Amino acid sequence: MLAARWPDDGSARRLLCFHHAGAGAMAFAGWQQRIGPGVTVLPVRLPGRESLRREAPVTEAATLVEALTQELGPLLDAPYAFYGHSLGALVAYRFARHLIDTGHRGPELLAVGACPAPQSPSRLLTGAAGPGPTDEELVRLLVDGASVSEAMLARRGWLRATLRTLRADLRLAAGLRETAPAALPCPLWAFAGTDDSLVGVAQVGAWRHCTTAQFRLRAVSGGHFFVRGREAPRAVGEALHTVMPVPRTA
Repeated sequence: MLAARWPDDGSARRLLCFHHAGAGAMAFAGWQQRIGPGVTVLPVRLPGRESLRREAPVTEAATLVEALTQELGPLLDAPYAFYGHSLGALVAYRFARHLIDTGHRGPELLAVGACPAPQSPSRLLTGAAGPGPTDEELVRLLVDGASVSEAMLARRGWLRATLRTLRADLRLAAGLRETAPAALPCPLWAFAGTDDSLVGVAQVGAWRHCTTAQFRLRAVSGGHFFVRGREAPRAVGEALHTVMPVPRTA
């Protein structure tokens, strides 16, 4: 699992982005241009998709967190923040918690979107740790969330691969929620889609219990996959520039 782009522009701040279930680093296409100046955007691509499609997806939470620590550690030597969308919110939260608990530098900001707080029930994950949802139920999730077009659903090979990855990701998400949550010491901003039919604003708002610092809840336009729109990166950029202002030069 690799950051999609290594920082090479000298930016003082880094934003590591974690994608939703069934997706990859391309979920954050366009974020670098929209997030605002002075920030390097680093989408993290988990195994089993895109350029890592030949690798087996990770379904064990502990395995994922250890791998993230080893592979992304060199990126965490400067001020950084996390944004996680849906599944990615759980990944970012557990990773941040692990880093702090093991004496590493923690994020300056955790931003999450379209995800129920770890202590809240999630209908997306009902039964995911067991046999899991059927293919038909997974397709319905994709359609309800406006994730894919009818044309993409008609591509049977693509659909089989996507459902396989999505099923593995839901098992991972269920595992990430098994450990009782503990509050982080950094600010936490949570984003909810105004038209999200899968996760309600109140579920996203429950993230307030996952920080001992400042909490902000903000609604952005779009459904469950508002990560692909223009408003979300600009809103996350605002959070970054609020919590992590550009250092002044002498």
